[in-house]
Amino acid sequence: MSNDDLTHENFDFRGFDVPDLKAVTLASSSDGDQSKQPKTKHEDASKNRKHGKKKSKSDARSKKRAGAGKTSESFDDYEDYEEREAVSKADKKGSKDRPGLFAPMTLREVTVRNRIWLPPMCTYSSFARDGRPTPFHYQHYVSRAFGGFGMVIVESTAVAPEGRITPCDLGLWEDGQIDAWRWIVDGIREAGAVPAIQLNHAGRKASTGCFAVGYDGQSVPEEAGGWPTMAPSEIAFGGLRTPRALSVDEIHGLVGAFAAAAGRAVAAGFQAIQIHAAHGYLISQFLDPLSNERDDEYGGDLTGRSRFLVEVVDAVRGAVPEGVPVLVRISATDWAAGGWDLDQTIALSKVLKEHGVDVMDVSTGGIMSGVSIPVKPNYQVPFSEQVKAKADIPVTAVGLITKPKQAAKILAHGEADAVEIGRAALRDPYWPLRAANKLGIPSTEIPYAPQYVAGAY
Repeated sequence: MSNDDLTHENFDFRGFDVPDLKAVTLASSSDGDQSKQPKTKHEDASKNRKHGKKKSKSDARSKKRAGAGKTSESFDDYEDYEEREAVSKADKKGSKDRPGLFAPMTLREVTVRNRIWLPPMCTYSSFARDGRPTPFHYQHYVSRAFGGFGMVIVESTAVAPEGRITPCDLGLWEDGQIDAWRWIVDGIREAGAVPAIQLNHAGRKASTGCFAVGYDGQSVPEEAGGWPTMAPSEIAFGGLRTPRALSVDEIHGLVGAFAAAAGRAVAAGFQAIQIHAAHGYLISQFLDPLSNERDDEYGGDLTGRSRFLVEVVDAVRGAVPEGVPVLVRISATDWAAGGWDLDQTIALSKVLKEHGVDVMDVSTGGIMSGVSIPVKPNYQVPFSEQVKAKADIPVTAVGLITKPKQAAKILAHGEADAVEIGRAALRDPYWPLRAANKLGIPSTEIPYAPQYVAGAY
């Protein structure tokens, strides 16, 4: 067999051996992107604990009863999500009427088979640097669809080549990329999940390195395939290159780029569109006063800083059929004084609902480097709960949700309408099937593909 027989376009089947690689549906009816944020002290401590003795669950509970504070168990050992002490009897009674993890959810003309969703997580694996997905992406996303996820949201997909986070990001900035997506979208739908896609422009966080390029955490030099970046204002992110400020005409052009990419996504078969307005990428940069110092109509007060996102939402909503849901991913806080916060998120969510947004995907962080983030299981759930309650819009929750009972209680408490399982899904593509068994869901109600029924729990 020749080497040509072992390759397919820009994907190499020979053990994922890439040249110059460095550092390594509609329901049958019948829970980032991984932002490149610095590691937290909690994450470092969790790694160190792997080499020591684990505390038992009984010791942890005894410590909590003694008032000694929260335990320091690693995330993988977080077996039971303790119920809030302040849950009222009325709330417990109301939880009986709330949908469970495996209840279907209808958004416009799309019915999602359950409320366990795969969030967009970058894989930086378009090795030909042409924005096109490869057989790796087919395997990655379709396996999660077979694993029982209700909605599979494809990772950050650039609306312009200069909007890629890294040179190896996916894209939909030209019509020639549409066909490369169709077989993946078809595979997700045939496995019973709803295929969705996240559209993004990285702004000042574009042209950074990754495992396949090198320069991880740095700006990629132009001679190595990098490019100049752009942003609302000439303010750099951490040690990355300083961007140039966008003109008003360029902003209008980017609004059109999001709309055009959404149209291509629908042409490829995607059933839902997510607009990335979180994690310090371009739209997030416009929203946040710490990165937006403009004095024109796209800066200043909340209305001005939100204008770009509202225009993108209107343009995308007008570019896709009425029955296609539009989601927005938002960072509810940037964890920095004087920056974007929950109150602004709630106010914006109310506006976006009026402009046709169907779901707010609530995350946090990413706009500022070096901030302290209190990472722990469910650390972002209180933000989704507040957006849901005060903006009266469906929300998804994300952030170290790793256990079935933990996820189920988020819905039972009314803190979210769906949960997104991120890093745990990287470890276990069949997380929903295992969760169903753990929660005692009858096997006839678990979303097994016919080919896998013989191996049901």
